[in-house]
Amino acid sequence: MILRKIRKINITFCGLMGSGKSVIGKSFAKEINYKFVDTDKLIEKKTGKTISHIFSKLGEDHFRDIEFQEISKLLGKKNYVISLGGGTILNNNLRNIIKKNSFNVYLKVNIDTLTKRLEKSKNRPLIQNKDIKEVLSNLMKKREKYYEKADLIIYNQYKISDTIKELKTYFKINEKNY
Repeated sequence: MILRKIRKINITFCGLMGSGKSVIGKSFAKEINYKFVDTDKLIEKKTGKTISHIFSKLGEDHFRDIEFQEISKLLGKKNYVISLGGGTILNNNLRNIIKKNSFNVYLKVNIDTLTKRLEKSKNRPLIQNKDIKEVLSNLMKKREKYYEKADLIIYNQYKISDTIKELKTYFKINEKNY
């Protein structure tokens, strides 16, 4: 188990929407033979509703309640790579659970790159029909102080393979480990 030395049982990825948490998380989970969960997809599956629907019809507070319940359960398990929703980190109780039960990686991406990645996105309730760059800048102001407390910060500006390589180097994973 790659996390034994640091006494953590899971790996979580945090960052703003579009930072690559799901893509990197899924790819890295495969590399290390862990299970992968995207918490937004998990919530959609459990509720039978899209995140956009939950936000627009039931409100962000309702979504955050469901998010807390599902992530709390998930972080009680072992050997998971978990892509956290961008706003998960705002919940103090979840931050404590994340700190206790996971090695948290912040995928940091500059606002211009995020804006380009999200321009055509249709399923992000916080940026629908809004100035994406302005929304992202405001979200970053509120969240970055929490993201920056992650166990590891990786700049995910370029290729997925570069970020995976950086993670493998950090965790001292090489081809011989498989």
